[in-house]
Amino acid sequence: MSFAEMDVDTIWMDGEFVDWDDAKIHVLTHGLHYGSGVFEGVRCYDTEDGPAIFRWDEHLDRLYASAKPYDLDIDYSREELTAATTELIRRQGLESCYVRPIAFYGYDSLGVSPAGCPTQVAIACWPWGTYLGEEALAEGVDVMISSWRKHASSQIPTNAKTTGLYVNSMLAGEEARRNGYVEAIVLNKEGNVAEGPGENVFLVRDGEIYTPGLAESILDGITRQTVITLARERGYTVHHNASISRGELYTADELFFTGSAAEVTPIRTVDDTKIGRGTRGPVTEDLQSAFFDLVERRVDDHDEWFHYVNE
Repeated sequence: MSFAEMDVDTIWMDGEFVDWDDAKIHVLTHGLHYGSGVFEGVRCYDTEDGPAIFRWDEHLDRLYASAKPYDLDIDYSREELTAATTELIRRQGLESCYVRPIAFYGYDSLGVSPAGCPTQVAIACWPWGTYLGEEALAEGVDVMISSWRKHASSQIPTNAKTTGLYVNSMLAGEEARRNGYVEAIVLNKEGNVAEGPGENVFLVRDGEIYTPGLAESILDGITRQTVITLARERGYTVHHNASISRGELYTADELFFTGSAAEVTPIRTVDDTKIGRGTRGPVTEDLQSAFFDLVERRVDDHDEWFHYVNE
């Protein structure tokens, strides 16, 4: 669904609520030319107690931390961004939505150095269903190993969620879709599994769970952290600093993606090789059920992870 088809009309930008169509920047904005911005992707879920933003504090932690390597000063406090976001959701009457805070170097000069460029901050939210398709949650997705490699942390900070870095993700994802797949898996420079274009990767073997560690040049996803916690609470052994080879993907019992957009999505084939039974496996289904029970507040666990919009 395009934005034109959505019933959203307001964006918070640089301290003000503005009409959706009036949230504009100059064509010579530094962030547009050099990818010098940081952002977050956050889910707000419909619950019995009204809209609830999932792990908002952790997303704010990462937003501010992502800005540090770029000397990007976000002049708004956590409290101001929180108030703006909750008011934005209320104004648009959204029960569930995707929230996108972004901070970037704005318009002043266009040398590579951002010196003198102001930091601009905006927050948008809109209804967004299942990222990889509703049927994918039960049936899984077909993926390919991308020919594009993930940049290394020695080249650019991979623990920061930076706008410019997602060119790598776009290339990998579009390559997969051109070849008839739903999504890609990207290897790092050593040839080990890094992540998906916008997701972390989990592997299940003999009932134990493996996921690449930060040394593999991944973004430490907040949904990744959530699933690791839920898995351990259910008694699973989780290896969260695993080094996973490409070949191990093909022989896995189960594979799945996690991410704020993708949530918990099974992977049924890699490069046309069936994974396990070629459908959602029992461990994936267990963790997926635990995740949705949690975020839709069918259980009371981890209430500290939720910021209720109407409180």
